[in-house]
Amino acid sequence: MSEKEELIRFGVSFPEALIEQFDRYIAGQGYTNRSEAIRDLARKAILDPEQLRADEIVAGTIVLVYDHHIQDLPNFLTEAQHQFHHHIISTMHVHLNHSQCLEVIVVRGKLSGLRALHQRIQVQKGVNYAELSVTYADEQDTAPHAHVHP
Repeated sequence: MSEKEELIRFGVSFPEALIEQFDRYIAGQGYTNRSEAIRDLARKAILDPEQLRADEIVAGTIVLVYDHHIQDLPNFLTEAQHQFHHHIISTMHVHLNHSQCLEVIVVRGKLSGLRALHQRIQVQKGVNYAELSVTYADEQDTAPHAHVHP
């Protein structure tokens, strides 16, 4: 939030048990007041991929956990990433244990394309977890390395 942005006050009513739970939650998260916690929850809700337009330019991650012993799954995931190479900025692969791998795929582009990649991954046998998380991205800077490093 910029310093010049005007704050609007409004009242919110909570049942006592819920506000007590909320206060414990925000204290555990390190918030010093309810307002900032509520602002962060609102930002998170607005950035839910299901609430954004399909043509919105976004950046984010696809995080997945999968069993690399499932026949052809690692090859499928590699091929899917090659098919969507124009959306993928970077990947990180971590071996969690003998069977499971965690992969973080950093993505950028139209939400519709990122959803297509996410859906292609999440429905595969052996993929235990796949989540798409996004934030807004500047539409003018969608080319790879479009910024200048000092």
